[in-house]
Amino acid sequence: MPLVGFGTWPLRGKQAYQAVRAALDSGYRHIDTATMYRNEEETGRAIRDSGLDRQEVFLTTKLRGGDAGRERATLAASLRALGTDHLDLWLVHWPPDDAVSPAVWRELLAVRDEGLARAVGVSNYSIRQIDELVEVTGEAPAVNQIPWSPSQHDPKLLAAIREREVVVEGYSPLKGTDLRSPVLAKIAAGHGVTPAQVVLRWHIEHEITVIPKSANPGRIAANIDLFGFSLDPAEMARIDAMAER
Repeated sequence: MPLVGFGTWPLRGKQAYQAVRAALDSGYRHIDTATMYRNEEETGRAIRDSGLDRQEVFLTTKLRGGDAGRERATLAASLRALGTDHLDLWLVHWPPDDAVSPAVWRELLAVRDEGLARAVGVSNYSIRQIDELVEVTGEAPAVNQIPWSPSQHDPKLLAAIREREVVVEGYSPLKGTDLRSPVLAKIAAGHGVTPAQVVLRWHIEHEITVIPKSANPGRIAANIDLFGFSLDPAEMARIDAMAER
């Protein structure tokens, strides 16, 4: 899974199509969508129209928690809308009722074993909920997609998730950040980049997969232009210290 992906919430219709095309043209090879976003069809069409081979694009979509018990039908609808025969990652978008969560997880594992998804995981799950899935099935999610930004940085939570061999994927990295922060402004000026690029590079330095969203082609391109600079330990520590405690 590429460390930098393109998030598509809440883009829809023509805007969603154009944004995904712009992302792919800018070099993104990881696209994140969800049944709830109602843009799977546009996302799939943009991938096909990009001219890229399907195997070049890491594609994620998500099962709504309310679709517990209808996993197969929901997956079939997603695959049709996306125009593909498999997903690279299928996530449970929100924890369903505790009583059915393990049953949902078993269905995702079965789908993975059948080759309809290369990997399966969860989103917005707590450590307790991840442990419940492991206790019942013996298998941890490949990924837990959760909100992450400097203000939400939690080293203990990050360590706990990784101890379970689960990859942390952060969403809303910029929405959850005060991009006017003097800390970010000073670091950005030192590297000749924007505060948003500093935040995204901070995710990379922490080896947290990040999926920024934008409908603006210039920002879409800037959000993946992150590999011409790096943050030193002192800069990382200053950004870490922005966490709300």
